Amino acid sequence: MLKVFLVEDEYVVREGIKNNIAWKEHGFDFCGEASDGELAYTQIRKLKPDIIITDIKMPFMNGLELSRLVKKDLPEVKIIILSGYEDFEFAKEAINIGIEEYLLKPINAQDLLDTVQRVSKKIMTEKEERENMMKFRKEMSENEIQNKRNFFHELMDNSQSLPYILDKGREFGIDLNAGYYNIILFKASRVKHQEENFSNTLVQAYDELTSYFDSQNILWFDRNLEGFALLIMAETVKEMEELQATYISQIEQIIRKYNKITYFGGVGCYVNRLSELYLSFEEANRAFAYRFIKDENQFLEAGAIREIRQQEDNPWASLTDTEYLDKEIAEKFLRSGELGEVSYFVEEYLKNFNQAAKDSLMFRQYIVMDMYFITANFIEKLNYKESGFKLDNPFQSAQHMNEIVDDYDHTLKFITALFTKAISCRNEAATKKFTNIIEEVKEYIHKNYQNEELSLNQVASVVNISPSYLSTVFSQETGQTFVKYLTDLRMNKAMELLMCTNKRSSEIGIEVGYKDPHYFSYLFKKTQGCTPLQYRMNKSKSGEDQEDAKERY
Repeated sequence: MLKVFLVEDEYVVREGIKNNIAWKEHGFDFCGEASDGELAYTQIRKLKPDIIITDIKMPFMNGLELSRLVKKDLPEVKIIILSGYEDFEFAKEAINIGIEEYLLKPINAQDLLDTVQRVSKKIMTEKEERENMMKFRKEMSENEIQNKRNFFHELMDNSQSLPYILDKGREFGIDLNAGYYNIILFKASRVKHQEENFSNTLVQAYDELTSYFDSQNILWFDRNLEGFALLIMAETVKEMEELQATYISQIEQIIRKYNKITYFGGVGCYVNRLSELYLSFEEANRAFAYRFIKDENQFLEAGAIREIRQQEDNPWASLTDTEYLDKEIAEKFLRSGELGEVSYFVEEYLKNFNQAAKDSLMFRQYIVMDMYFITANFIEKLNYKESGFKLDNPFQSAQHMNEIVDDYDHTLKFITALFTKAISCRNEAATKKFTNIIEEVKEYIHKNYQNEELSLNQVASVVNISPSYLSTVFSQETGQTFVKYLTDLRMNKAMELLMCTNKRSSEIGIEVGYKDPHYFSYLFKKTQGCTPLQYRMNKSKSGEDQEDAKERY
C-alpha cells in the first residue's frame, strides 16, 4: 500500500482532500498531513511517503522549496503540486525540480484520485524496473566478474592505449586518474591437511574481504584460483604508503579471524604512470612467487626482495651439500604455481646458488639433473598419457648437456623451460579431467533449464566440485560464463516458442525458467533488443515479406 502525505495551509481544503477520498479503499495509506512546508519536511523525512500532494503558496516554506529539499533526500518520491496560479514560471521551476504533476485549483476529489492513481502506476512500474535490474545484475554477476577479470589482464599486459583503458575503466565505474599506482596480490588457502569441505570457510573469508574492499572503495579484482589483486591509487607517495599499510593490516586482521586459513601477499613497486602499471604487477608477481619459498602468513614487498638479493651468497663450501636445494619447494610450485610465475620462481629459487653456479660447471650439472628428475617424476605422477609434452632430456648426448651447462644463463633457461612444460602438462591434464564433467554440466543444464532455481551453485553440487572452480573450468571449456550459457539457452528456446506456437509471453517465460512474466519480458528485451511481442511481430512480418517476394518472382 503506497503512502500519501498532504501539505496544505488551508484547513478546509486539507480536510476535504483527507476525508472526501476513500484512500484505503483505493489502496493508499494516508500517512500524514501538515499546514506548511517547514512542518511537513520533518514528518516527511520520518514517514518516507511514496506520494506527496502539496500546495505552492504556503507560509514559512512554500511547496517548491519543500519539493527541492525532499527530492534531495528522497529522489524516488513522487510530488503532485496544487496551485491556484496559472503561472508558467511556477510550472517551469516545478519541471526542473522533478515534480510529477502540476494541478490547478480548484480540483475535485475524483480528478485528484485519478492523478494519484496514475502516479502510483508509474511508481509501481519504476519499482518493478529496479527490482528487475537488481535481479538481472545479481544473475549476471558472474559475467561482470569475468569481464572485470579480463579488464585486469588488459591493464597488466600494457597492450592497449591509455584512452582505451580510461574509457574501459569508466564502463566499470572506475576512475583511473591518480598520482601513483601500485599492485598487491594475495591469496588465502586452507591449512595443509585440512578437511576438503573447509572451502566454505574460505568463501566466508573472501566475502568479508570483498565487503571491506567495497566499503573502502578499494579497486579489487577476483583472479579466481590465483586469489585477489588490489589496485592501490594515491596522489602522493606518503598517501600510498599509508593506504598500503592500512589495507594490509585490515586484510590480515580479517583473515586471522579464520584460524585455519593461511595467506600470502606480494606487494609491487609504485609507479606514477598508468602505462607503467605492468611494472608494478611484475614486481608484485615476483614477490608473490615467494609464497613457495618463504614462510606463509605475510605480505612480501618488492623492495624486500632486492634487500634479500643484496645479501651475501651462500658460500657452498661443499658442492654436494643439498641443504639449500629444498626439493619440496620445487614440487610445491609444480603442484600449485601458475605459468606466469615460472620465470620469477626459478630465478628466486636458484638465487642462493648464483655464485656457485656461475663458478662451477659441476654444480650446474648437479642442478640440471636434480631439476630434470623432479619435473619428470611430477609428470609421471600426473598419469596423463594423452599429452604430447616431452621434456628436453639433458642426457640424450654429452654435447646437449654441455650446451645446457656451458653458462648459468643457459642453465636457468633450461630449468625454466622444464617447469613451464610440467605446469602446462598439469593444466592440460586438469582440463581434460574435467572435460567429461563439463559435458555432464551441459547435459544437466539442457534437462533442467526450465527450473527457475537452476544456478551455478546447484550444478556445482551435482558434479561435486566448488562453484568457483566450475565457473573457471566452464569458461575455459565453452568460452562463456555459466550464466551466459544458461541465459542464451533459455532465450533461444523462448524465441523458438514465440515463432512456432501461439502461446502467450507469460506462458513461454514459465516454460523457459522464468515464473515472473515481467522479469522474463525485461530480460528478453535486455538480451535481444526488443520485447517478446515485438520479436514475434517482427519475425511474422519478415516471413510475410518473404512470401510476398516469392509470389512476385
